[in-house]
Amino acid sequence: MITVVGTTGTIKDIDVFVQRLLVFSEEETMVIQVLDASAVYGTDHLVSAAMHAMRAFDHQTNATNSLALEILLYAAGERQIHKAIKKIGVKKGEQNIAFVLIDTVTKKSDEKRMEGVIQKLLQEFHLTVDNNVLEGDRDTLRKLGISDKEIRTIPK
Repeated sequence: MITVVGTTGTIKDIDVFVQRLLVFSEEETMVIQVLDASAVYGTDHLVSAAMHAMRAFDHQTNATNSLALEILLYAAGERQIHKAIKKIGVKKGEQNIAFVLIDTVTKKSDEKRMEGVIQKLLQEFHLTVDNNVLEGDRDTLRKLGISDKEIRTIPK
């Protein structure tokens, strides 16, 4: 089950935040990836990235040993982790944050469990849900490296 959540919050120290998130994801037996929501073009963008990452692992074509990192690569449209982090990774400070959560225990839809994990995530990291931050626009596409010429082909 892939779940995408948009939030707002403050990251004081990226390394500490990522380490805490890794521990949290292990405790909850979830794969969790965190991204800069200003570089996300809707929920489908991240669901698609997660599905492609899972398929890469199924077909043994993954570029990393971590499903979370593979999601990052697909979401950014990059093959190198440092480029993906620069493009779509969270930054220090107050910001809009996107999370992709994949339940590695049930592998099926368990909305009650997922809702509980999301509530714990929000509380532990002092975040507020705001799925509106996931709505992308033409500036988002530019951040993802899509040219103005390519953007003009997209219906408004």
